[in-house]
Amino acid sequence: MHYLSEFWHFGLKEARACVFAGSFFVILAGSKLVDTQAILGLYRYDAILLCALLLQILLLSLRVETIAELKVICIFHFFGFALEVFKTQPAIASWSYPELGLSKLFGVPLYSGFMYAAVASYMMQAWRLFDLKLVGNPQPWLAITLALAVYLNFFTHHAPHVPDLRWAIAIALILVYRKTWVYFTPRHMRLKMPLVLSFGLIGFFVWVAENIACFFGAWMYPHQQNGWAMVHFDKLGAWTLLVVLTFVIVSHAQQSSAALAHGTLTS
Repeated sequence: MHYLSEFWHFGLKEARACVFAGSFFVILAGSKLVDTQAILGLYRYDAILLCALLLQILLLSLRVETIAELKVICIFHFFGFALEVFKTQPAIASWSYPELGLSKLFGVPLYSGFMYAAVASYMMQAWRLFDLKLVGNPQPWLAITLALAVYLNFFTHHAPHVPDLRWAIAIALILVYRKTWVYFTPRHMRLKMPLVLSFGLIGFFVWVAENIACFFGAWMYPHQQNGWAMVHFDKLGAWTLLVVLTFVIVSHAQQSSAALAHGTLTS
């Protein structure tokens, strides 16, 4: 029963950590089922953006998220939107946003940044709720270098004569993080797991979430032109790599906040 209680509270905290992501899916589903132009006088993409902004304001006002966390989340809006603009340009066309919208910039609706921010929001919430601690973390310069390599590879591998290095980067990440463990507390028990395993698990669930998002028309891959189809499994690896980028930024922010708090307490 003790382990069942821990598992139950683990699920509860995971649900709380997904408050933004889950609410965003409700917005996507609602925008698919409701005629936003008839009710709000807005194109669907614009209605999604408006609702996402209101959701963000609500979470801040209820203190579910803090201003410090919002600053970190905004970084992912920037990184995510830049990647979206590149991936959707006609020469690349990895995916598309075929619907009309006044809030589209360079062919990408501004709400797209919230999908990347949702992953960061989950990680920030989980860090606090589970009281995460890392043991055996690599040197910051090495973690940052690999995270930048992950992000840049999404751009560079489209260039002529430039190889796709994602598998080489993935192997390097496994080697660098092979001794890193993450400690977490569902309720009372202090548990741990290899950090690399957590990367894979989060990447898998983000891939599942992406399938749901595509079902609700958040964006469209070329093979989904004639109706919804499962997102290719290679995207699972891509999301896992992006999870690493998210982790590096979030962990740096958490460690900086902890150092600042420690300095305030000791001064």
